[in-house]
Amino acid sequence: MSEFNLCASYSAINKAEFIVDAVLFDMDGTLVDSIPAIESAWAAVAKKLNKDPAEVIEATHGRRVMDNLKDLYPNLRRMSDAEMQPHVKAFEVEILRQADEYGIEVKSRRSSAASSRRASRTASFAGTPDDKEHTLNAPPRKSHLSNSITADGVAAHMQAKGLKSSAAPSSGSDKKDLSPADILAKKKISALQSSMNQDVFDEEQDEDSDVEIDVSDLIDRSVRILPGVKKMTTSLPSDRFAIATSAAVTHCHGALARVGIPLPKVTVTADDPRLERGKPFPDPFMLAAKTLGFEPQNCVVVEDSPFGIQAGVAAGGKTIAVSTSHSHDKIAHCGATWLIPTLDRESACRFCQRKDPSEAHLTYFRFKYWPHKLKL
Repeated sequence: MSEFNLCASYSAINKAEFIVDAVLFDMDGTLVDSIPAIESAWAAVAKKLNKDPAEVIEATHGRRVMDNLKDLYPNLRRMSDAEMQPHVKAFEVEILRQADEYGIEVKSRRSSAASSRRASRTASFAGTPDDKEHTLNAPPRKSHLSNSITADGVAAHMQAKGLKSSAAPSSGSDKKDLSPADILAKKKISALQSSMNQDVFDEEQDEDSDVEIDVSDLIDRSVRILPGVKKMTTSLPSDRFAIATSAAVTHCHGALARVGIPLPKVTVTADDPRLERGKPFPDPFMLAAKTLGFEPQNCVVVEDSPFGIQAGVAAGGKTIAVSTSHSHDKIAHCGATWLIPTLDRESACRFCQRKDPSEAHLTYFRFKYWPHKLKL
């Protein structure tokens, strides 16, 4: 992710306010960040082809996997979109595998460390060799005291001591004959028995998540939600925003699910059969706008990549470039209407009602932005 020096580039003077029919979001780099996993997957492809990973990553960002694979593998170029689907899915499955790899490995190491700790504690309670053999043959994780604590046993013990028992001596006594004190005594005895039967390692199970492990050799490529996204997407009416992404269904649905973003009613993925071209062509955003029921020129596109920004500009509406994955100088000249650092820095959206009650709510934006000609 990019770092920002806002002292010179981001001031209260640069503000914009506007009203649009709908908001069209890109996904990766705009709403979520799975770019580390994507770049790792493309780097692996580059190494197989003896190409420079940095060049391949730069050329593929923001474009459809289908288009990128055809560019990299000449034998795929004559394949139809339908024939390309298995290749696209396999690549996107690899992206998600790399994204999940860190969490799976951390969980495995923590579980192993916790098991070793429990085994060590069990051994410390085993005692002498004879005791160990007895412990192994005994019912596991049960307290022997639980066998001796019964209502009748407690009553008999109290009678032998010359004490008056408030609990009924017979376990088969009719409950309606018991006094409130008798009922309370039985409840206390029952609770005591229950506590004696509890697994003595229950607390250790709860503490497994606190086990310290070494993860210095691991790279975290997990999918993450970007700042300000949750607040913005949940504040928008469901029929007033869409996602138009260069990811196909496997990656798009998988990434959104991993960060808890519900799938919008309108989501245009790279493998949508209605699409003829992907970004940098405007087709994805134009299709998203029309599916929502609006004209693209009356919508605003939110994008992070040069190819995506170009697609948004070509769609004819306003375009907000978010500098989350690319530096200011790489996106400043792509034609965006405004440039902002992230969706949460002094940005806000709300709704206003048109005077004509027959028309629905529109999205009203107020935010600060970067001047295009700024040199960082």
